[in-house]
Amino acid sequence: MDFVIVGVAALFVSGLTLFSGFGLGTILMPVFALFFPLEVAVAATAVVHGANNVFKIAVVGKHADRTLVVRFGVPAILAAFAGAAALGYVSHLGEIARYAIGGRTAVITPIKLVMGVLMLGFACFELLPQLRALKFDRRYLLLGGLLSGFFGGFSGHQGALRSAFLAKVGISTEAFVGTNALIGFMVDMARIATYAATFLMAKAANPIGPEQWPLILTGTLAAFLGVMAGKRFLHKITMASIQTLTGGLLVVIALALATGVI
Repeated sequence: MDFVIVGVAALFVSGLTLFSGFGLGTILMPVFALFFPLEVAVAATAVVHGANNVFKIAVVGKHADRTLVVRFGVPAILAAFAGAAALGYVSHLGEIARYAIGGRTAVITPIKLVMGVLMLGFACFELLPQLRALKFDRRYLLLGGLLSGFFGGFSGHQGALRSAFLAKVGISTEAFVGTNALIGFMVDMARIATYAATFLMAKAANPIGPEQWPLILTGTLAAFLGVMAGKRFLHKITMASIQTLTGGLLVVIALALATGVI
């Protein structure tokens, strides 16, 4: 059942987010968190997210705006190292509270609480009309890169802010998708390297064990299929409906994380 859940989630979300530029990591990370420790779920999501961006780069990478990649992507990479290091620090903090709900024990930890609050914040970008239409001028590219990179490293949530900034600069759909994929891949590589270094310094030689890789591979292959399906069917689905669905799911997952249910 776990393979079905991860595969369907990756397939569905990857297809929906091909042109929006965000959503795969946002939704897939909590799905992995159902089966892995939360910090490992973030790292596993980074692997799938990075592989998916490689696939998208192969399809539309030639349309990427190189100037935007440098002005936005380089600050994002630097901030991603800081965000990933912050995750490594927070993941070692003890639990805040523990309580019983039915026959299940819910545990509230700092990292779950922080990520839950972050997800609620990002849900606002999908659900509130004022924030859904939020865009930024080119002079804010440095700030946008730093913000999206830090959150990309800390929790995997980089795409919503990145898309909001890049959508303002007046590039074509192909350039938007290609630039998004290339910058996202750069941030993913930075945070994967930082996660690995953090786990090694903590003397955890295998942060992702052999028994976890089949599930990660399932998510990766399903995400590839989602990209191919998205190219064919996404134009039939309105962006408003995608944002509403994503925002609703974020709220549910954020509340479940923040209250320790998952």
